[in-house]
Amino acid sequence: MKHRRKIFQKVSLSLLVILGLSLFPLCEAEAREPIKIGVLVALSGPASSIGTSTKLVTKMVVDRINREGGINGQPLELVVGDTESDPHRAITEARRLVEKENVVAIIGPTRTDEGMAVKPYIEETARIPIIMTVGGDRVIAGGPFGPFRYTFKIPQRNTTAVKKIYGYLREQNISRVALLTATDGFGQDGLSALEGLAEEFGMEIVSKESFSVTDTDMTPQLMNIGEGNPEALICWTIGPAGARVALNFRQLEFTMPLIQCHGQADPEYIELAGYAANGSIMPATKLMVHHELPEIDPQKAVIENFMTYYRDIYQYDERHPINAHSGYAWDATYFLANALRQVGTDSEALRSIIEHTRGYVGISGIFNLTPEDHNGLDVHSLVMVRVEEGQWVLHQP
Repeated sequence: MKHRRKIFQKVSLSLLVILGLSLFPLCEAEAREPIKIGVLVALSGPASSIGTSTKLVTKMVVDRINREGGINGQPLELVVGDTESDPHRAITEARRLVEKENVVAIIGPTRTDEGMAVKPYIEETARIPIIMTVGGDRVIAGGPFGPFRYTFKIPQRNTTAVKKIYGYLREQNISRVALLTATDGFGQDGLSALEGLAEEFGMEIVSKESFSVTDTDMTPQLMNIGEGNPEALICWTIGPAGARVALNFRQLEFTMPLIQCHGQADPEYIELAGYAANGSIMPATKLMVHHELPEIDPQKAVIENFMTYYRDIYQYDERHPINAHSGYAWDATYFLANALRQVGTDSEALRSIIEHTRGYVGISGIFNLTPEDHNGLDVHSLVMVRVEEGQWVLHQP
């Protein structure tokens, strides 16, 4: 009996050793250090609604990736920095993410001014990839705006959106336009594109005015614009300021089309502008009118997958209705995750693989990046949309 007990004990010990060895790789994988990704967004200040959406979507994608095994068995960890919609704060938070949190790359920030403030630090000191969710071209324009070796951006360039707008107006036989642009970096970047491309598309700029994003009444600027008898008004801003323009525009009973920029495809615009939003026209990503896309559109399946997670599984849509920036965050996170799977965390390898992304079907479009173009989207990635009875519809005049 004692002999049998000893044999049993030896067998049990052997089994435990074997089981321990077989489980060791699993335990080791679970214990591996996570790959840290920085998320630099405006969670407070004028751009907070946009920044919050970016943060939620980034977290949603990272949760999904981790449930599916992470990056080659290694989990992702998000480290969030609030820019407070302030360029100076953005620099401070970027330094913290890199120097204290040791992130391998950054997604964000939210506004063009923040992006331009952070960019020199990324390019000259940190030298890690940053995939920006800002609208302005300056972050990847090169020349006087500095190198963009490590800087990428998901939203369409302002020049791309201007081409879409001008092409639409030309089709409508409209050539006399007025410009109303914000004085921040995004607005000034848009103004430069609007002026620079006007002659190519046969547009005559009959008047132009500007405003601060914190202004509460744009009536004086609009009255000046009206004196030029334009056939259409183009407004270039993001956030609540665009809604204030729409309200003042309707109060003055203008009948010409109000064209907003691609950064205003946001339910908050409709909520803040109310009845005045109706009739507004703007370029937008296909996300805003996904239900109208044909089945053969290669982006439709990607967008519907996103919708399932955002609206049905996470139910974010109840508190933070989907906007174009939601799609930017999804694309940015997957851009980075796909690169990490291929080359690991080496910053130069990451930069290079992102730079050579070709044919990537995202929510915001089909991306084809090159060393000269760190965005990779053309006018076909945008559609013209219109607000009708408080809803986004595909605009097909």
